[in-house]
Amino acid sequence: MKTISEKTIERLIIYRGLLLNLVSDKVKNIFSHQLATMTGFTSAQIRRDIMSIGYSGSPVRGYDIQNLIKSLGEFIDGEEKQPVALVGLGHVGRAVLDYLKGRRPKLEITASFDDDPAKVDRVFQGCMCYHVNDLEKIIEKENIKVGIIAVPADEAQSVAERMANAGIKGILNYAPVKLNIPSGIYVENRDMTLAVEKVAYFARTASE
Repeated sequence: MKTISEKTIERLIIYRGLLLNLVSDKVKNIFSHQLATMTGFTSAQIRRDIMSIGYSGSPVRGYDIQNLIKSLGEFIDGEEKQPVALVGLGHVGRAVLDYLKGRRPKLEITASFDDDPAKVDRVFQGCMCYHVNDLEKIIEKENIKVGIIAVPADEAQSVAERMANAGIKGILNYAPVKLNIPSGIYVENRDMTLAVEKVAYFARTASE
């Protein structure tokens, strides 16, 4: 398979999200220059990105939105459903679980973990919460390759190591700490405090 860069994958995911919104508005076709206006990317960049997945539009009608969504889905999601493990059902973990519920049919949090007795062995948004001690057993049993970390910073490294040892290949990390894990495991960090502080800085300096 042709190697696609991380930035291209990110843009393709953005295109799909926008196209899904357009479908709900009953729009049938779209041109690259229209997507460029919506995304801030150039028309040429968008055409290259879409061609990289083997899809092309019509010079007259542009892209058929339904067909493009289907092609993007096949490329981004693959053929099989991907189960996801979530560790930490505090405020952040519950928000992630609630947000992802039903958004992508091939991507679903199927197992969550916590050490709070009030949460263990309960179902949240259709997802069973197991004790964190059972992390490796459940991940291996369910053949889960995607993990989300939503625990305090001082627990994140240990959780990441356990995920890696259990066979997780991709981690979304909400803990405000850099993870030290083996190569070959993709990590995406989401430090919300950093993001808010960054936005606040630019908001302050723009008004000075």
